[in-house]
Amino acid sequence: MPSVNIREWIDSRPMTRYQWGILFLCFCIVTLDGFDAAIMGFIAPAILQEWGISKTAFGPIMAAAMVGLAVGALVSGPWSDKIGRRRVLLASVITFGTFSLLSGFAQSPMQLAALRFLTGLGLGAAMPNCTTLLSEFIPARLRGSLVTLMFMGFGLGSAMGGFVSAWMLPHWGWNSLLILGGVLPLLMLPLLWRGLPESVEFMVGKGLPSARIANSLRPLGGQFDDTCQFVTNGGSPAEQAQGRVAGLFGPSYRRITLSLWATYFMGLLVIYLLTGWLPTLIKDAGLPIERAAIITALFQVGGLVGILLVGYTMDRVSPRKVIATAYAGGAVCVFAIGLLAVDSSLLGVLVLLAGFCINGAQTGLNAYAPGLYPTAFRATGVSWMLGMGRFGGIAGSMMGGALLSLGMPMNLIFAVLGVPAILAALSLLAGPRIAAPRVAVSLGH
Repeated sequence: MPSVNIREWIDSRPMTRYQWGILFLCFCIVTLDGFDAAIMGFIAPAILQEWGISKTAFGPIMAAAMVGLAVGALVSGPWSDKIGRRRVLLASVITFGTFSLLSGFAQSPMQLAALRFLTGLGLGAAMPNCTTLLSEFIPARLRGSLVTLMFMGFGLGSAMGGFVSAWMLPHWGWNSLLILGGVLPLLMLPLLWRGLPESVEFMVGKGLPSARIANSLRPLGGQFDDTCQFVTNGGSPAEQAQGRVAGLFGPSYRRITLSLWATYFMGLLVIYLLTGWLPTLIKDAGLPIERAAIITALFQVGGLVGILLVGYTMDRVSPRKVIATAYAGGAVCVFAIGLLAVDSSLLGVLVLLAGFCINGAQTGLNAYAPGLYPTAFRATGVSWMLGMGRFGGIAGSMMGGALLSLGMPMNLIFAVLGVPAILAALSLLAGPRIAAPRVAVSLGH
């Protein structure tokens, strides 16, 4: 009977309209994820004023979603490798949509912290499963460009949070933004239910019937009969026998795993400290909250361009070197921000450039990671990278409140922020050297 390697077959073919549709749906999910994840930073000053709580007391509320993100990522990866990417992804959208909506009706800091933790569970599961599902449906030669294109949605959603906050906060208050962050994903559910497929690589790895797999490949241009046998790069029998989490620490993957964890941790520490506390820092320096929100949103706007450029370059040069260079450039920009007065006209420019470098590097890492793991524990590898990295987000959320409460000057805060960006670059360079995929295009079946 004829045998077809699914990974090699997808890699050899051009993109179809069906694959672009999957990219669009994942882009929408990541956009909503970005909006919801960033919104607390924009509404923090309004909550502090309305509830009369200190910045230190607000730190645990900011960190609650980060803890949920970490737990959601760590739990969802193994389940995705067990029951499928599609099921876990749909459940994640339902979870973060429902609890974001309920967060808009919180009456106390404790209620808000609990609801943000539950929202974080869904957010933490959504991103790694979007990454894994899309990576398994697109050619490897385009993975850097298309996965980073998907992650532009996160920057777009985060930037939308700033601009929408500047408009909605004065009219309807902070509650309206959390409600909006819940309503939008719930309205998208019917479209996602109809349009998101299950990963073909996952189905092959689970030994599902060839007829079902052949049917799933038809929208991609596949013409296979029911006698065709499908295989994939699922890892060696010894690696698969280790289990999904244990496989991350096998001899071939231990160094990869630790390098990715350290890099992602450092990158998120910088990103969440900046996006979470920069509006408050600028407001405390005497600027209006609307301007503080817009300057912070520039960090995400810069990231939109950085994501595209980093992803494009990753498909043509060593991805590891491209990402490390972007992190180092971000560190330089962050150090430079600390040398400016808060009312300087260059502040917005440097925030834009910092977002260009750091968001570009962080998103490039998301595109780089799936190709390092086999199908058997790919979702686990990606989600555990994101989950462990989320503790960097937790550290950034907590550290911001502490640094501001200590009354540290702005230049010293940004000097501290530049260190983890440099460490992110060094951690990635300490990892293994893996070449970017080079796959020729073929129009054969």
